[in-house]
Amino acid sequence: MDTALTPAAQVIVSIIPIVGIVFGAIIVFFALLWRHHENKLRIKTNSYKPINFNWMAFTLLLGMCLTGVGLVLTAMFALLEGKSFALLGGLIPLSIGVMLVAFYKLTVGNKPDEKD
Repeated sequence: MDTALTPAAQVIVSIIPIVGIVFGAIIVFFALLWRHHENKLRIKTNSYKPINFNWMAFTLLLGMCLTGVGLVLTAMFALLEGKSFALLGGLIPLSIGVMLVAFYKLTVGNKPDEKD
């Protein structure tokens, strides 16, 4: 049984991801544009409050998540592939996660007291 796709089917199959990415980018663009116009109008009416985002907690959470994922991927790639370039798939998120946790540990003691 021949499972080869016809040329027309190959074109359609290759266009589907491209169309999905383009539509996703258009949706993100208009969402950002809408948010921008909303912020401009809030600034004009004096009802704008900037978002207070806790970057330190985000850094710690992201570092812990990347460290955990990197450890698991490194262990699995080391067991399945041995020493190969596939091991980088686990070592890269592991090293980024360790650096983010180290950044958090180094800056949490140096953070000035915030008084509102």
